Amino acid sequence: MRVKRQKRHRKVVRFYSTCFGFREPYKVLLDGTFVHHLLLHGLAPADSSLSHLLGSRSLLFTTSRCVIGELRSLGESHAAAVDAAKQLITARCEHEKRVSATACIESVIGEENSEHFFVATQDTDLRKKLREVPSVPIIFGLRNSLFIEQPSSQQREFIKSTEEKRLHMSESDFQKIHKRALMGKTAEGSDGDVEEQAARTVSNTARRMLGVAQKSKFKRKKAKRPNPLSCKKKKPKPEVSLPKVQEVKAEVATKRKRIRKRNRVSKDSKPGETET
Repeated sequence: MRVKRQKRHRKVVRFYSTCFGFREPYKVLLDGTFVHHLLLHGLAPADSSLSHLLGSRSLLFTTSRCVIGELRSLGESHAAAVDAAKQLITARCEHEKRVSATACIESVIGEENSEHFFVATQDTDLRKKLREVPSVPIIFGLRNSLFIEQPSSQQREFIKSTEEKRLHMSESDFQKIHKRALMGKTAEGSDGDVEEQAARTVSNTARRMLGVAQKSKFKRKKAKRPNPLSCKKKKPKPEVSLPKVQEVKAEVATKRKRIRKRNRVSKDSKPGETET
């Protein structure tokens, strides 16, 4: 289950990095509820647990005037959370007077999340509000584990609409490109040649804007030739003629066998005398 959960989290991080331009090290904006949750369930240090969740190094932020002030107002039960929040990097908070943590985080995120923050919170109302912003990934905790919310339907529809706008060129852009192409050409040629050349330049610039390549960058793999050593003809073995074989057999038959003579000693003969 942990492997599947990590794969889902990596997929969500890739979604936000490719569609909204999130880059490493990832910025995480924490509120007081999330800091208290980390300490309560023993998920400290927070930077290591969040970097493990995101799959890369992370920088932790909070707002000193609003979030830390709200934690102080909760009393001694959140004193450890106050000390932990003081060690985080402070994000810019333009409020002169202290406001609620939800309002402060909403103001820091804005309408487009230009700073590319991951928002870590346990507040359900804040999570509902942030889902309406298309480029805000949300982190929350359940007991001793952390999760990243899947992209909402509004975020996916926003991405589809932006992709369609990129694919289609507006009329004003087309007219500007057409004028530039006509201004760059000389007046020596005929009107038809100039228009054809202008159309070519417009198509080329449109392809560049859309990121369409004219030729395929990757070459197809051609079929390799067979090994030349395997294509060589086999050398014929030298044939031995029949008369030569017969001559060899005859020589073997005519060879004289070595006859061994044994000297037999009779019982009556004296030792040292041989029987003739």
